[in-house]
Amino acid sequence: MTPKRLGLFLLTLLAIFVAGSSLLNSWKEPQFQSRLELYQTNIVLEASQWQISDGKDNDFQAAKEAIIGEKPLETATKQYQEARKSAEINLEKARKQLANLSSEPVTTPTTPKPQPEIPPATNTSRSIQQKQLQKTIEQLQKSIAEIDLRLGILQAQQKQTDTALKTWQQLQQNSQIKPELRETATALSGMWSSPPRLLPNAQQLIQDNLDGWFRYTALTQLYQLQQRQEALANLKTAQQEAAEQAFVKLAIIGTIPALGAFVGVGLLIFLIGQRVVKGKASLLGQNADTGWSVPWDGETILQVFVVGFFFMGQVLIPIILSLLPIPRPAQNLRLQAFYVFLSYILVASGAISVLYLSIKRFLPLDSGWFRLSLRGKWFLWGFGGYCAALPVVVVVSLINQQIWQGQGGSNPLLQLALESQDSLALGIFFLTAAIAAPLFEEFLFRGFLLPSLTRYMSVWWAIIASSFLFAIAHLSLSEVLPLFALGIVLGVVYTRSRNLLASMLLHSLWNSGTLLSLFILGSGSN
Repeated sequence: MTPKRLGLFLLTLLAIFVAGSSLLNSWKEPQFQSRLELYQTNIVLEASQWQISDGKDNDFQAAKEAIIGEKPLETATKQYQEARKSAEINLEKARKQLANLSSEPVTTPTTPKPQPEIPPATNTSRSIQQKQLQKTIEQLQKSIAEIDLRLGILQAQQKQTDTALKTWQQLQQNSQIKPELRETATALSGMWSSPPRLLPNAQQLIQDNLDGWFRYTALTQLYQLQQRQEALANLKTAQQEAAEQAFVKLAIIGTIPALGAFVGVGLLIFLIGQRVVKGKASLLGQNADTGWSVPWDGETILQVFVVGFFFMGQVLIPIILSLLPIPRPAQNLRLQAFYVFLSYILVASGAISVLYLSIKRFLPLDSGWFRLSLRGKWFLWGFGGYCAALPVVVVVSLINQQIWQGQGGSNPLLQLALESQDSLALGIFFLTAAIAAPLFEEFLFRGFLLPSLTRYMSVWWAIIASSFLFAIAHLSLSEVLPLFALGIVLGVVYTRSRNLLASMLLHSLWNSGTLLSLFILGSGSN
């Protein structure tokens, strides 16, 4: 074995180990989808308070019920109860892991040695794990407390006052959460008690620790008890404005994807039916069995992904970034967005450079390689693929939710995008996810990997294998199945159209739709 092949073999083993460890570690992290659902639930509750004027009652009432649902309070209560149950399960797991870690014996040398200046690596690793678990426990405790505050309000609004008081009473007795959350529970409990007991700082506690529908509902109860009619009228006006805005947001979030999914279902039925009737003469049969002329072997494929994608992305680029004088304060969202963008551009540039150097001796390639042409039906393939991907990925995501039950981690960019209300930061996030990511990932996974695999397998198996690696590369267990399904659609679109612009358009539309939903949901959280 040559030194080059030995190095590539060792790097491959390292890549498998790091990717496997990252996937296993993501299993312990909460899934982003659970929090996203609560954000949407809060907007539904807010929109449910929109009172349509009498002249428009018949025209819009049906649309309102279709978007919001017939029983928003009951639906929201159920979702908050499920979120609490999931958080409790995760909290118990984290506590057991911390207890097991604390009870493990510390290995010490049998022969006495001088005390080292740096603690043993095992102890350092254990200390880091303990701190991470303790932080996770604190976050889950806070999350459960915040859920209970809101769950009590939902119960009180459904005339389940005794249940609500019991929910808040448990919070008041919980010494492990922050005092302001306990005080807020006390304030809410007093407001719904009989007779009511009002804390002097109740209004401030509500404004600091509640938002959206929950804040409006609690303040309404407070102002009614205080008989502050002017404040109540102003609050009612503000609530109606917020409710109308929330309804528009829900319409955008729900209607556009729903229409796309409806078109997608029809398109899938048509394409599958055409495939059954016409066979290879159908659109899905086009280029279905036609591979590429691949001049390089598996070693080149491995080199591009292990050196270009893994080594650049997981080792070299992080080291370079750590040496750059770029401050990365946790609260500065613009710097976080810029850092994410810079990291992505450097990783993409490194991978493309390795790809070019690896295949340089095989140039020029056949015209079918890395084809980017404005001619042909690439736009229809890209847009149609996006519509077809919507119902496919939604169904797979529902199954995926049942498998992971709120665990499995998520892309950290999603959380940043959800909480971002800075226009410049949003622009940078969009540039990263909706432009840079589709260009780079499609060039690498569909432009290079998928065609290269057709040297060793059929086109369909190449689509499946490249889609699996595409999903694994995102290093989150909860995202593997949905991204695998999306990768399949991307692969089909590319192999049939033989134009990277088609799959790039599909990928960009998908990421843009996701970001748009996150931006809208995040804007309704305050």
